[in-house]
Amino acid sequence: MADQRLKDLRGPGRRDFLRWTGTLAAVLGLERARFLDALSGSAGVAMADSASCAATMRSVHVVAGNGGFAWFQLIWPHTDIAKQTSGGFAFHALGKATVAKADKPLMYAPESPFQKLAPSKQITAFMAGSNETHTSQPQSASTIATGTGMIAAVAAIQQANPTLLPVIGINPLVFGTAAGAPAVATVANSAGLVDLFNSAASKTLLQTPASASLNEAYYKAFLGLNAAAGRQTMARPMDTGKVAANLLGKNLSDQLRPTPADDAMYGLTAGTPTAIVEIAHALCTAVKSFKLGLTSSVILPAFRDDPHGAFANGDAGPQKMALMLGKVLDAFMAHAAASPDPSCTSKSLAESIVLTVHGDTPKTPLDRNGWQDGTPRNSNWMYVYGNGYLKTGWLGGIDAAGNVNGWDPATGNNVAGQASAVTANAASAAVAYAIARGDMRRVQDFYRGGSIAGVINANQM
Repeated sequence: MADQRLKDLRGPGRRDFLRWTGTLAAVLGLERARFLDALSGSAGVAMADSASCAATMRSVHVVAGNGGFAWFQLIWPHTDIAKQTSGGFAFHALGKATVAKADKPLMYAPESPFQKLAPSKQITAFMAGSNETHTSQPQSASTIATGTGMIAAVAAIQQANPTLLPVIGINPLVFGTAAGAPAVATVANSAGLVDLFNSAASKTLLQTPASASLNEAYYKAFLGLNAAAGRQTMARPMDTGKVAANLLGKNLSDQLRPTPADDAMYGLTAGTPTAIVEIAHALCTAVKSFKLGLTSSVILPAFRDDPHGAFANGDAGPQKMALMLGKVLDAFMAHAAASPDPSCTSKSLAESIVLTVHGDTPKTPLDRNGWQDGTPRNSNWMYVYGNGYLKTGWLGGIDAAGNVNGWDPATGNNVAGQASAVTANAASAAVAYAIARGDMRRVQDFYRGGSIAGVINANQM
Protein backbone atom coordinates (compact mmCIF):
# COMPACT_ATOMS: atom_id res chain seq x y z
CA MET A 1 0.00 0.00 0.00
CA ALA A 2 1.26 3.48 -0.82
CA ASP A 3 2.59 5.54 2.09
CA GLN A 4 0.32 8.57 2.50
CA ARG A 5 3.26 10.66 3.72
CA LEU A 6 4.98 10.13 0.40
CA LYS A 7 1.81 10.68 -1.62
CA ASP A 8 1.30 14.02 0.10
CA LEU A 9 4.74 15.38 -0.76
CA ARG A 10 4.65 18.64 -2.74
CA GLY A 11 7.10 21.17 -4.14
CA PRO A 12 10.81 20.82 -3.24
CA GLY A 13 10.19 17.82 -1.00
CA ARG A 14 8.52 15.95 -3.84
CA ARG A 15 11.33 16.81 -6.26
CA ASP A 16 14.01 15.78 -3.76
CA PHE A 17 12.28 12.43 -3.14
CA LEU A 18 12.10 11.70 -6.88
CA ARG A 19 15.78 12.55 -7.35
CA TRP A 20 16.76 10.38 -4.37
CA THR A 21 14.75 7.37 -5.52
CA GLY A 22 16.03 7.73 -9.10
CA THR A 23 19.63 7.82 -7.90
CA LEU A 24 19.09 4.84 -5.60
CA ALA A 25 17.52 2.86 -8.46
CA ALA A 26 20.57 3.56 -10.62
CA VAL A 27 22.97 2.46 -7.86
CA LEU A 28 21.03 -0.76 -7.37
CA GLY A 29 20.86 -1.38 -11.12
CA LEU A 30 17.08 -1.42 -10.99
CA GLU A 31 15.49 -1.40 -14.44
CA ARG A 32 13.32 1.64 -15.08
CA ALA A 33 10.09 -0.27 -15.47
CA ARG A 34 10.66 -2.05 -12.16
CA PHE A 35 11.69 1.23 -10.54
CA LEU A 36 8.43 2.87 -11.56
CA ASP A 37 6.44 -0.13 -10.35
CA ALA A 38 8.19 0.01 -6.99
CA LEU A 39 7.72 3.76 -6.73
CA SER A 40 4.02 3.40 -7.54
CA GLY A 41 3.66 0.87 -4.76
CA SER A 42 5.33 3.04 -2.12
CA ALA A 43 4.39 6.58 -3.13
CA GLY A 44 1.38 6.19 -5.39
CA VAL A 45 0.66 6.20 -9.11
CA ALA A 46 0.88 9.99 -9.35
CA MET A 47 4.43 9.99 -8.00
CA ALA A 48 5.48 7.26 -10.41
CA ASP A 49 3.88 9.20 -13.24
CA SER A 50 5.88 12.29 -12.25
CA ALA A 51 9.09 10.25 -12.23
CA SER A 52 8.43 9.00 -15.76
CA CYS A 53 8.02 12.54 -17.13
CA ALA A 54 10.74 14.55 -18.84
CA ALA A 55 13.08 16.24 -16.37
CA THR A 56 12.69 19.65 -18.00
CA MET A 57 10.12 21.68 -19.89
CA ARG A 58 10.28 22.24 -23.64
CA SER A 59 10.56 25.81 -24.85
CA VAL A 60 9.73 28.14 -27.71
CA HIS A 61 11.61 31.43 -27.91
CA VAL A 62 10.17 34.19 -30.11
CA VAL A 63 12.67 36.93 -30.92
CA ALA A 64 11.18 39.99 -32.60
CA GLY A 65 13.63 42.34 -34.25
CA ASN A 66 13.91 45.59 -36.20
CA GLY A 67 11.04 47.20 -34.27
CA GLY A 68 8.62 44.30 -34.74
CA PHE A 69 8.53 43.57 -31.01
CA ALA A 70 6.14 46.51 -30.70
CA TRP A 71 3.26 44.45 -32.12
CA PHE A 72 3.14 42.34 -28.95
CA GLN A 73 2.15 45.43 -26.93
CA LEU A 74 -1.23 45.21 -28.63
CA ILE A 75 -2.04 41.89 -26.97
CA TRP A 76 -0.09 42.36 -23.72
CA PRO A 77 -0.27 46.10 -22.96
CA HIS A 78 1.09 47.86 -19.91
CA THR A 79 -1.71 47.87 -17.36
CA ASP A 80 -2.00 51.62 -16.85
CA ILE A 81 -1.98 52.24 -20.59
CA ALA A 82 -4.75 49.67 -21.12
CA LYS A 83 -6.87 51.33 -18.42
CA GLN A 84 -7.00 54.62 -20.32
CA THR A 85 -10.20 55.43 -22.19
CA SER A 86 -8.89 58.14 -24.49
CA GLY A 87 -5.73 59.85 -25.65
CA GLY A 88 -2.95 59.24 -28.14
CA PHE A 89 -1.51 56.13 -26.52
CA ALA A 90 -0.13 53.34 -28.71
CA PHE A 91 -2.96 50.96 -27.93
CA HIS A 92 -5.82 50.09 -30.27
CA ALA A 93 -8.45 49.21 -27.65
CA LEU A 94 -8.69 52.23 -25.34
CA GLY A 95 -11.78 51.84 -23.17
CA LYS A 96 -12.21 48.19 -24.22
CA ALA A 97 -9.59 46.39 -22.11
CA THR A 98 -10.65 44.08 -19.28
CA VAL A 99 -8.96 43.01 -16.06
CA ALA A 100 -7.27 39.61 -16.19
CA LYS A 101 -7.11 37.21 -13.27
CA ALA A 102 -3.41 36.98 -12.48
CA ASP A 103 -1.01 37.28 -9.54
CA LYS A 104 0.04 40.79 -10.56
CA PRO A 105 -1.85 43.48 -12.48
CA LEU A 106 -2.65 42.40 -16.04
CA MET A 107 -5.10 43.69 -18.64
CA TYR A 108 -6.56 41.94 -21.64
CA ALA A 109 -7.11 43.56 -25.00
CA PRO A 110 -10.18 42.04 -26.67
CA GLU A 111 -7.77 39.97 -28.80
CA SER A 112 -5.33 38.86 -26.05
CA PRO A 113 -4.57 35.13 -26.02
CA PHE A 114 -4.92 32.74 -23.06
CA GLN A 115 -8.04 34.45 -21.69
CA LYS A 116 -9.73 31.11 -20.96
CA LEU A 117 -6.73 29.68 -19.11
CA ALA A 118 -6.28 29.62 -15.34
CA PRO A 119 -4.70 32.60 -13.52
CA SER A 120 -1.49 30.58 -13.08
CA LYS A 121 -1.31 30.06 -16.87
CA GLN A 122 -1.36 33.73 -17.87
CA ILE A 123 1.53 35.70 -19.29
CA THR A 124 4.27 37.15 -17.08
CA ALA A 125 5.70 40.48 -18.25
CA PHE A 126 9.14 41.30 -16.85
CA MET A 127 10.68 44.73 -17.20
CA ALA A 128 14.06 43.51 -18.42
CA GLY A 129 16.96 44.65 -20.57
CA SER A 130 17.45 47.86 -22.53
CA ASN A 131 16.09 49.31 -25.74
CA GLU A 132 18.21 48.03 -28.65
CA THR A 133 16.85 49.91 -31.66
CA HIS A 134 17.30 48.49 -34.38
CA THR A 135 18.66 44.96 -34.49
CA SER A 136 17.43 41.56 -35.57
CA GLN A 137 19.40 39.89 -32.76
CA PRO A 138 18.46 41.58 -29.46
CA GLN A 139 20.13 40.16 -26.37
CA SER A 140 19.90 42.53 -23.40
CA ALA A 141 16.60 41.14 -22.07
CA SER A 142 17.72 37.53 -22.46
CA THR A 143 21.01 37.42 -20.55
CA ILE A 144 21.17 35.31 -17.39
CA ALA A 145 24.69 36.37 -16.39
CA THR A 146 27.59 38.30 -17.86
CA GLY A 147 28.59 36.46 -21.02
CA THR A 148 25.84 33.85 -20.64
CA GLY A 149 22.72 33.87 -22.78
CA MET A 150 19.35 32.83 -21.41
CA ILE A 151 18.40 30.64 -24.35
CA ALA A 152 21.77 28.89 -24.33
CA ALA A 153 21.51 28.27 -20.57
CA VAL A 154 17.99 26.90 -21.02
CA ALA A 155 19.24 24.58 -23.76
CA ALA A 156 22.00 23.32 -21.47
CA ILE A 157 19.42 22.53 -18.79
CA GLN A 158 17.28 20.72 -21.35
CA GLN A 159 20.17 18.39 -22.17
CA ALA A 160 18.78 16.18 -19.40
CA ASN A 161 16.31 14.92 -22.00
CA PRO A 162 17.66 13.09 -25.07
CA THR A 163 16.38 14.38 -28.40
CA LEU A 164 17.44 14.07 -32.01
CA LEU A 165 18.26 17.77 -32.43
CA PRO A 166 18.25 19.54 -29.03
CA VAL A 167 17.76 23.07 -30.40
CA ILE A 168 16.48 24.24 -33.73
CA GLY A 169 16.29 27.84 -34.85
CA ILE A 170 15.33 30.07 -37.73
CA ASN A 171 17.85 32.73 -38.75
CA PRO A 172 18.56 35.48 -37.80
CA LEU A 173 19.25 33.63 -34.58
CA VAL A 174 19.62 34.72 -30.97
CA PHE A 175 21.17 32.01 -28.78
CA GLY A 176 24.21 33.18 -26.82
CA THR A 177 26.71 30.99 -25.01
CA ALA A 178 26.51 28.85 -21.88
CA ALA A 179 28.47 25.95 -20.44
CA GLY A 180 27.05 22.68 -21.67
CA ALA A 181 24.83 24.23 -24.33
CA PRO A 182 24.34 22.09 -27.46
CA ALA A 183 24.87 23.26 -31.01
CA VAL A 184 21.91 24.86 -32.78
CA ALA A 185 20.59 23.48 -36.05
CA THR A 186 19.54 26.49 -38.12
CA VAL A 187 17.33 27.04 -41.14
CA ALA A 188 16.18 30.04 -43.16
CA ASN A 189 12.43 29.89 -42.56
CA SER A 190 9.59 27.85 -41.10
CA ALA A 191 9.50 25.48 -44.09
CA GLY A 192 13.15 24.71 -43.44
CA LEU A 193 12.26 23.21 -40.07
CA VAL A 194 10.51 20.34 -41.84
CA ASP A 195 13.41 19.71 -44.22
CA LEU A 196 15.89 19.94 -41.35
CA PHE A 197 14.37 17.06 -39.44
CA ASN A 198 13.86 14.99 -42.54
CA SER A 199 17.48 15.20 -43.64
CA ALA A 200 18.85 14.87 -40.12
CA ALA A 201 16.95 11.68 -39.39
CA SER A 202 17.42 9.94 -42.73
CA LYS A 203 21.00 11.00 -43.47
CA THR A 204 22.96 12.29 -40.48
CA LEU A 205 21.63 9.88 -37.89
CA LEU A 206 21.80 6.71 -39.96
CA GLN A 207 24.93 7.35 -42.02
CA THR A 208 27.15 8.72 -39.25
CA PRO A 209 28.42 6.03 -36.86
CA ALA A 210 29.01 8.63 -34.15
CA SER A 211 25.27 9.28 -34.08
CA ALA A 212 24.43 5.73 -33.01
CA SER A 213 24.26 6.79 -29.36
CA LEU A 214 21.73 9.46 -30.26
CA ASN A 215 19.62 6.87 -32.03
CA GLU A 216 19.87 4.63 -28.96
CA ALA A 217 18.84 7.48 -26.66
CA TYR A 218 15.89 8.39 -28.87
CA TYR A 219 14.86 4.76 -29.14
CA LYS A 220 15.12 4.15 -25.41
CA ALA A 221 13.40 7.36 -24.36
CA PHE A 222 10.50 7.50 -26.74
CA LEU A 223 9.77 3.95 -27.89
CA GLY A 224 9.51 2.56 -24.38
CA LEU A 225 12.27 -0.07 -24.51
CA ASN A 226 14.33 1.42 -21.69
CA ALA A 227 14.20 -1.71 -19.55
CA ALA A 228 16.21 -3.73 -22.08
CA ALA A 229 19.19 -1.34 -22.09
CA GLY A 230 22.49 -2.84 -21.03
CA ARG A 231 21.64 -6.43 -21.88
CA GLN A 232 23.67 -8.44 -24.41
CA THR A 233 20.42 -9.28 -26.14
CA MET A 234 19.94 -5.56 -26.83
CA ALA A 235 22.02 -5.61 -30.02
CA ARG A 236 19.33 -7.03 -32.25
CA PRO A 237 16.50 -4.89 -30.87
CA MET A 238 18.73 -1.83 -31.33
CA ASP A 239 19.26 -2.77 -34.96
CA THR A 240 15.49 -2.94 -35.28
CA GLY A 241 15.35 0.48 -33.71
CA LYS A 242 17.73 1.87 -36.29
CA VAL A 243 15.53 0.58 -39.07
CA ALA A 244 12.51 2.12 -37.39
CA ALA A 245 14.35 5.43 -37.17
CA ASN A 246 15.17 5.15 -40.86
CA LEU A 247 11.51 4.71 -41.73
CA LEU A 248 10.58 7.56 -39.43
CA GLY A 249 13.15 9.77 -41.09
CA LYS A 250 11.70 9.11 -44.52
CA ASN A 251 8.25 10.09 -43.29
CA LEU A 252 9.13 13.03 -41.04
CA SER A 253 8.33 15.68 -43.61
CA ASP A 254 4.74 14.48 -43.88
CA GLN A 255 4.39 14.36 -40.11
CA LEU A 256 5.85 17.81 -39.47
CA ARG A 257 4.55 19.91 -42.36
CA PRO A 258 1.56 22.17 -41.51
CA THR A 259 -1.58 20.98 -43.28
CA PRO A 260 -4.59 22.93 -44.57
CA ALA A 261 -6.42 21.79 -41.43
CA ASP A 262 -3.60 23.22 -39.32
CA ASP A 263 -3.79 26.51 -41.22
CA ALA A 264 -7.51 26.69 -40.51
CA MET A 265 -6.92 26.00 -36.81
CA TYR A 266 -4.29 28.77 -36.66
CA GLY A 267 -6.62 31.18 -38.46
CA LEU A 268 -4.57 31.49 -41.63
CA THR A 269 -6.15 32.48 -44.93
CA ALA A 270 -4.92 33.48 -48.37
CA GLY A 271 -4.78 37.08 -47.18
CA THR A 272 -2.82 36.50 -43.98
CA PRO A 273 0.44 38.51 -43.95
CA THR A 274 3.59 36.47 -44.47
CA ALA A 275 4.96 37.54 -41.07
CA ILE A 276 1.97 35.95 -39.30
CA VAL A 277 2.10 32.84 -41.50
CA GLU A 278 5.78 32.33 -40.63
CA ILE A 279 5.06 32.56 -36.89
CA ALA A 280 2.08 30.20 -37.16
CA HIS A 281 3.89 27.59 -39.25
CA ALA A 282 6.93 27.64 -36.95
CA LEU A 283 4.73 27.19 -33.87
CA CYS A 284 2.75 24.42 -35.55
CA THR A 285 5.90 22.55 -36.53
CA ALA A 286 7.29 23.06 -33.03
CA VAL A 287 4.30 21.27 -31.51
CA LYS A 288 4.63 18.41 -34.00
CA SER A 289 8.35 18.05 -33.36
CA PHE A 290 7.79 18.06 -29.59
CA LYS A 291 5.13 15.39 -30.04
CA LEU A 292 7.64 13.17 -31.84
CA GLY A 293 10.33 13.81 -29.24
CA LEU A 294 12.64 15.33 -31.84
CA THR A 295 13.72 18.52 -30.07
CA SER A 296 13.49 20.40 -26.78
CA SER A 297 13.73 23.99 -27.98
CA VAL A 298 12.63 26.04 -30.99
CA ILE A 299 13.85 29.60 -31.65
CA LEU A 300 12.05 31.75 -34.18
CA PRO A 301 12.22 35.37 -35.29
CA ALA A 302 9.04 37.43 -35.51
CA PHE A 303 7.97 40.26 -37.81
CA ARG A 304 11.33 42.03 -38.35
CA ASP A 305 9.45 45.05 -39.58
CA ASP A 306 9.32 48.61 -38.28
CA PRO A 307 5.67 49.58 -37.74
CA HIS A 308 6.06 53.34 -37.28
CA GLY A 309 2.91 53.93 -39.33
CA ALA A 310 0.74 51.32 -37.63
CA PHE A 311 -1.74 53.87 -36.27
CA ALA A 312 -1.65 56.23 -39.26
CA ASN A 313 -5.18 55.23 -40.27
CA GLY A 314 -6.57 54.74 -36.78
CA ASP A 315 -7.13 51.54 -34.82
CA ALA A 316 -8.26 49.24 -37.65
CA GLY A 317 -4.80 48.07 -38.73
CA PRO A 318 -3.45 47.37 -35.23
CA GLN A 319 -6.72 45.68 -34.27
CA LYS A 320 -6.43 43.32 -37.24
CA MET A 321 -2.82 42.50 -36.34
CA ALA A 322 -3.74 41.90 -32.69
CA LEU A 323 -6.58 39.60 -33.75
CA MET A 324 -4.33 37.48 -35.97
CA LEU A 325 -1.51 37.31 -33.43
CA GLY A 326 -3.84 36.41 -30.56
CA LYS A 327 -5.51 33.74 -32.66
CA VAL A 328 -2.18 32.15 -33.58
CA LEU A 329 -1.03 31.98 -29.95
CA ASP A 330 -4.34 30.55 -28.76
CA ALA A 331 -4.18 27.95 -31.53
CA PHE A 332 -0.62 27.07 -30.56
CA MET A 333 -1.71 26.34 -27.00
CA ALA A 334 -4.82 24.43 -28.16
CA HIS A 335 -2.67 22.39 -30.56
CA ALA A 336 -0.29 21.54 -27.71
CA ALA A 337 -3.21 20.65 -25.43
CA ALA A 338 -4.51 18.21 -28.04
CA SER A 339 -1.10 16.55 -28.44
CA PRO A 340 0.07 13.86 -26.02
CA ASP A 341 3.42 14.31 -24.29
CA PRO A 342 5.63 11.45 -25.57
CA SER A 343 7.58 11.31 -22.31
CA CYS A 344 4.77 11.58 -19.77
CA THR A 345 1.68 9.41 -19.49
CA SER A 346 -1.74 11.05 -19.23
CA LYS A 347 -0.41 14.55 -19.92
CA SER A 348 -0.46 16.86 -22.92
CA LEU A 349 2.30 18.96 -24.40
CA ALA A 350 0.51 22.08 -23.16
CA GLU A 351 1.63 21.11 -19.66
CA SER A 352 5.31 21.03 -20.60
CA ILE A 353 5.94 24.14 -22.73
CA VAL A 354 7.44 27.49 -21.74
CA LEU A 355 7.15 30.41 -24.18
CA THR A 356 9.29 33.55 -24.18
CA VAL A 357 8.96 36.67 -26.34
CA HIS A 358 11.50 39.47 -26.38
CA GLY A 359 12.86 41.96 -28.89
CA ASP A 360 14.97 44.97 -29.77
CA THR A 361 12.57 47.83 -29.07
CA PRO A 362 8.96 47.60 -27.94
CA LYS A 363 8.47 51.24 -29.00
CA THR A 364 6.91 53.80 -26.72
CA PRO A 365 3.45 52.99 -25.35
CA LEU A 366 2.81 56.68 -24.73
CA ASP A 367 2.35 58.05 -28.25
CA ARG A 368 0.89 56.43 -31.35
CA ASN A 369 1.99 59.29 -33.62
CA GLY A 370 4.71 57.67 -35.67
CA TRP A 371 5.04 55.03 -32.92
CA GLN A 372 8.56 56.09 -32.05
CA ASP A 373 11.35 53.68 -31.13
CA GLY A 374 12.41 55.41 -27.94
CA THR A 375 11.03 54.13 -24.64
CA PRO A 376 10.90 55.87 -21.23
CA ARG A 377 14.29 55.48 -19.54
CA ASN A 378 15.43 53.29 -22.44
CA SER A 379 13.18 50.51 -21.12
CA ASN A 380 12.61 47.06 -22.51
CA TRP A 381 10.73 43.99 -21.33
CA MET A 382 10.17 40.29 -21.90
CA TYR A 383 6.95 38.26 -21.98
CA VAL A 384 7.03 34.73 -20.54
CA TYR A 385 4.45 31.96 -20.44
CA GLY A 386 5.78 30.15 -17.37
CA ASN A 387 3.16 27.37 -17.29
CA GLY A 388 2.46 27.70 -13.58
CA TYR A 389 6.05 28.09 -12.39
CA LEU A 390 6.03 31.91 -12.35
CA LYS A 391 3.90 34.65 -10.85
CA THR A 392 1.71 36.02 -13.62
CA GLY A 393 1.01 39.61 -14.65
CA TRP A 394 3.31 42.63 -14.91
CA LEU A 395 6.51 42.88 -12.88
CA GLY A 396 7.11 46.61 -13.03
CA GLY A 397 5.81 48.59 -16.00
CA ILE A 398 5.24 52.02 -17.52
CA ASP A 399 2.32 54.20 -16.47
CA ALA A 400 0.34 56.70 -18.53
CA ALA A 401 2.49 59.59 -17.27
CA GLY A 402 5.66 57.90 -18.52
CA ASN A 403 6.95 56.83 -15.12
CA VAL A 404 8.94 53.58 -15.09
CA ASN A 405 8.65 50.97 -12.36
CA GLY A 406 11.07 48.12 -11.90
CA TRP A 407 10.62 45.12 -9.61
CA ASP A 408 12.35 43.39 -6.73
CA PRO A 409 13.15 39.73 -7.59
CA ALA A 410 13.14 38.70 -3.91
CA THR A 411 9.66 40.06 -3.17
CA GLY A 412 8.01 40.70 -6.53
CA ASN A 413 7.15 44.23 -5.41
CA ASN A 414 7.45 47.21 -7.75
CA VAL A 415 10.46 49.49 -7.40
CA ALA A 416 9.72 53.05 -8.51
CA GLY A 417 12.17 54.49 -11.00
CA GLN A 418 14.30 51.36 -11.36
CA ALA A 419 15.78 50.86 -14.83
CA SER A 420 14.70 47.69 -16.63
CA ALA A 421 18.32 46.72 -17.29
CA VAL A 422 18.74 46.01 -13.56
CA THR A 423 16.46 42.97 -13.65
CA ALA A 424 17.45 41.34 -16.95
CA ASN A 425 19.44 38.56 -15.29
CA ALA A 426 16.73 37.85 -12.72
CA ALA A 427 14.05 37.64 -15.43
CA SER A 428 16.16 35.16 -17.38
CA ALA A 429 16.75 33.16 -14.19
CA ALA A 430 12.99 32.95 -13.73
CA VAL A 431 12.68 31.51 -17.24
CA ALA A 432 15.38 28.95 -16.44
CA TYR A 433 13.53 28.06 -13.23
CA ALA A 434 10.39 27.27 -15.20
CA ILE A 435 12.38 25.24 -17.74
CA ALA A 436 14.08 23.29 -14.93
CA ARG A 437 10.66 22.49 -13.41
CA GLY A 438 11.53 24.34 -10.23
CA ASP A 439 15.06 23.00 -9.76
CA MET A 440 16.78 26.12 -8.42
CA ARG A 441 20.06 24.27 -8.04
CA ARG A 442 20.21 23.83 -11.81
CA VAL A 443 19.41 27.51 -12.36
CA GLN A 444 22.30 28.49 -10.09
CA ASP A 445 24.71 26.75 -12.42
CA PHE A 446 24.26 29.87 -14.58
CA TYR A 447 22.64 32.58 -12.45
CA ARG A 448 24.79 34.45 -9.95
CA GLY A 449 22.27 37.02 -8.73
CA GLY A 450 20.12 37.24 -5.61
CA SER A 451 16.87 35.55 -4.70
CA ILE A 452 14.05 35.33 -7.25
CA ALA A 453 11.60 34.02 -4.65
CA GLY A 454 9.18 36.88 -5.29
CA VAL A 455 8.45 35.86 -8.90
CA ILE A 456 8.39 32.05 -8.82
CA ASN A 457 5.94 29.46 -7.56
CA ALA A 458 8.15 27.30 -5.38
CA ASN A 459 5.55 24.60 -4.74
CA GLN A 460 4.73 23.92 -8.38
CA MET A 461 5.39 20.34 -9.48
